[in-house]
Amino acid sequence: MIVSMLKAKLHRVSVTHSELEYEGSCAIDGMLLDHSGIREYEQIQIYNIANGERFTTYAIRAEDDSGIISVNGAAAHLAKPGHLLIICAFVGLNQNEIQNFQPQLVYVDTENKITKTSRSIPVQVS
Repeated sequence: MIVSMLKAKLHRVSVTHSELEYEGSCAIDGMLLDHSGIREYEQIQIYNIANGERFTTYAIRAEDDSGIISVNGAAAHLAKPGHLLIICAFVGLNQNEIQNFQPQLVYVDTENKITKTSRSIPVQVS
């Protein structure tokens, strides 16, 4: 059995561009791709914190250290500059692979610069 597991997460990145007249995809600062392990052309899930929209597209590499998060094509209707997003990639693993697997989590500041990385999500109890 193959289980779909969280591979990588970019947490609370800010949309810098929204380009409707573009073929499609989401351009992501190359350093964010490198640190998260998300590959160019890999399928990603995007969750818009500002409006609750959830959609699927693929990642393309933007200039390193540019801070760019550009939502392109039809998805530009779903995310505008200034919106906060969570961008996730998933991987299919078998039971043996799951035992030692941990996702790569990347956290950023308001300019999409990395503030920390982690391999686990802290449990928050209210």
